Amino acid sequence: MTECWETISAYAFRSIGFGERLLPREDFTLCQQFTLIGSGLLWNIYFGAIALAAGFFLATAVALGKAARNPLIRKPCEWFVFVFRGSPLFIQFFFAYQLFVLLPREGIEIFGLTAETRWLTRAWAGALFVLFLNTAAYSAEIFYGALGSVPKGDLEAAEAYGLTGWQKFRRITWPTMLRLAWPAYTNEAIFLFHATTLVFFSGFPAWQQRGDALYYANYFADKTFNPFVPYPIVAGYFILLTLSVIGLFSLINRRLNRHLPSEAKRIRYRPQLIR
Repeated sequence: MTECWETISAYAFRSIGFGERLLPREDFTLCQQFTLIGSGLLWNIYFGAIALAAGFFLATAVALGKAARNPLIRKPCEWFVFVFRGSPLFIQFFFAYQLFVLLPREGIEIFGLTAETRWLTRAWAGALFVLFLNTAAYSAEIFYGALGSVPKGDLEAAEAYGLTGWQKFRRITWPTMLRLAWPAYTNEAIFLFHATTLVFFSGFPAWQQRGDALYYANYFADKTFNPFVPYPIVAGYFILLTLSVIGLFSLINRRLNRHLPSEAKRIRYRPQLIR
């Protein structure tokens, strides 16, 4: 037990630069595998949480753009959604990495200021950027469908009360859109966290052997020649992460639907087997 606590103190935050630099080389214990894979999961949480939070706002803007009457606004939004929903995420990682590598290493000069580009070839930034655009496209389609399902009676009632423009959107359109879209958006959030495992297979390298959960699972599988221990550990961690996401989104769903009967506040998780 004491040895396991020493392992946890040495490797619990290794993936973010705290603790032992060198990975275990022999006598691989279950404690080491649980600790290091759990340490790598911090990166998966980072990728999913930041991409989801930033993608939420872009998705809202793109959904509104798709609903716009002006084709100069509508068409770019439609093509953005089509490209990122129509192509595999792994291919998006590949093309993004190749594009970022081609950028000048000294940066790009914009209006007299030099924008750094070297960080885009690193997983923490480049892979996050791809996940951000991908989830924004999927979420935008969800929000767009919900936007079209907002009851016209609610909008007419808002206009009868004198609400127009931004007031109507903030008080009626946007809250109703969120209530209608939230169950599907919860599934998108779950899928996004699962999709963060693809970062390991992308061209974005893990700096100083500080990878995500799948990186450490693959390391132990290669060293022990037994994939039936580390990969189930990864699956177990992601099941716990999924339950956490469902719990958090259920609380938000209850807040959004606090004026409805209790049955309408429940979120039922329907896994996306094919995407």
